[in-house]
Amino acid sequence: MTSKQWNLLYQVNTYVNEKIAPMSDEELYGQAERWEYPTDAGDCEDYVLLKKRYLEGLGFPPEALLITVVLDEKGEGHAVLTVTAKSGDFVLDNRRNEILRWSDVSYRFLKRQSAEDPTRWVALTGDAPVSDGNIAGGARDK
Repeated sequence: MTSKQWNLLYQVNTYVNEKIAPMSDEELYGQAERWEYPTDAGDCEDYVLLKKRYLEGLGFPPEALLITVVLDEKGEGHAVLTVTAKSGDFVLDNRRNEILRWSDVSYRFLKRQSAEDPTRWVALTGDAPVSDGNIAGGARDK
């Protein structure tokens, strides 16, 4: 990943995190779950959708920007954007502006979009990092 790409990731992550107010789908739409591109408020997957859209517009390949479902420190479901690169997989999260390597985040990774087919999900197995530093190496199609 080039320093320019890294800077773009940080700018998009910070911009969206600051622009969008955290609010549940229940509060916004009166529904338990609804995925939307947010304009001023949204929940975790809405942040992910907007970050993905911006980064694709800046030239990042869609297959490197994967919606990922995790369990947070409290064991609650949460969505983050995983950016895959030769140097490893990195997490863009609405809960922090800092971009961390997946292995440095205290989440349990459950599943993410398939890089080959974004309409499919890949189950992520095991909590240990794989030898190349990418969580894709520990994945299997589901």
